[in-house]
Amino acid sequence: MLLTILGCSGSLPGPQGPASGYLVEADGYRIALELGNGVLASLQAHCDPFSLDALLFSHLHPDHCADFTTLTVMRRYHTDPPHDTTEHRLPVHGPSDAPQRFARAYAENAEELRTADLSDVFEFHAFTAEPCHVGPFEITAARVDHPCEAYGFRIATENASLAFTGDSGPCDSLRTLASGVDVLLSEATWTHSDDRPPGTHLSGVQAGELATAAGVGRLLLTHIAPWTDPEAVLAEARSTFAGPVELARQGHKYAVDEPAVRVIGGHGN
Repeated sequence: MLLTILGCSGSLPGPQGPASGYLVEADGYRIALELGNGVLASLQAHCDPFSLDALLFSHLHPDHCADFTTLTVMRRYHTDPPHDTTEHRLPVHGPSDAPQRFARAYAENAEELRTADLSDVFEFHAFTAEPCHVGPFEITAARVDHPCEAYGFRIATENASLAFTGDSGPCDSLRTLASGVDVLLSEATWTHSDDRPPGTHLSGVQAGELATAAGVGRLLLTHIAPWTDPEAVLAEARSTFAGPVELARQGHKYAVDEPAVRVIGGHGN
């Protein structure tokens, strides 16, 4: 399993990088997690967006889904697509209101919104309690603690496992999703403080505590806000998790199913 960081800036794009977006590959299959501001441009540097086998959204805040409208333009109006996108619709797995949310974002005005239907080029699926399958991937989604309908993921193949927190405060479902995984890709938006709003995000301290409680192999910190010192977040996580911890870097590729999650290469910000 190969994880590519397409964007990792928390809450909004940063000065040198896109917001949230990740590419996960195994056995010739590709799934994208999130498509935040600027991520579609980053995705094109790594693969043809038409080659995606599925797209997953943890929730529908703009820093996680803003580029969906531009992907719609690509799938509807590309003059030379590799296949008929109405016959090969892209599966989109996300919160229950994703079709309506994306239609509102795409429609130019109220008149267009009345007839907006993006299911001509997308196939929408709401998360349920049952895992879904895309090629070699088994994807388990569970509700997490955020101010909207939001999910964390466990993505597993026969040889590797990856957990992604999405955006969340500490909660039991995160520990369940992350239990024993090779790599935990955890948000860590801010440094720790008792006056942070509850049910919103994790600090570096809390990301490390989650990794320890879940017994994960390695911890990758992502979704750090542009106004937060990433080195301070990293130091916090290392204070509460004794295993390997590092900052996710835009453009880097990580081999999830190797004992040491090797950085294959890429360009950082």
